Amino acid sequence: MSLKEQITEDMKAAMRAKDSARLGTIRMLTAAMKQKEVDERIELNDAQVLAIIEKMIKQRKDSITQFEAGGRQDLADAEKAEVAVLSAYMPAAMSEAEIQAEVAAAVAASGAAGPQDMGKVMGVLKPKLAGRADMTTVSGLVKAALSKA
Repeated sequence: MSLKEQITEDMKAAMRAKDSARLGTIRMLTAAMKQKEVDERIELNDAQVLAIIEKMIKQRKDSITQFEAGGRQDLADAEKAEVAVLSAYMPAAMSEAEIQAEVAAAVAASGAAGPQDMGKVMGVLKPKLAGRADMTTVSGLVKAALSKA
């Protein structure tokens, strides 16, 4: 079953269970997926769906930070609940050691010699690690690895 089909089934299950919070989040996700399909006239694959979910999680985390800074814990809690629902569709996160091993392999494979080759290395890593690792963390590790080179 594709990720898109899984999300549709989960939406039906949330409707049956009358779980309005979960249903609202899943509907928001399906709306974002349909919007992308209509805008680009394509059928989304799992990687593209994961990219949408990842973007939505990042937006929610930014909102949580802003709401907590503004003293609106009620809104921050609502965003955290949405992040929990969206995170269920993400693949298992990689450990720090696994990420470092991938970075080392990508640096070797791309023949990167220094910080100026960061784009090359990130180009190799992004498709492999999308959804499984925080790309900000990966970027920092790549930068550190290339500064040693």
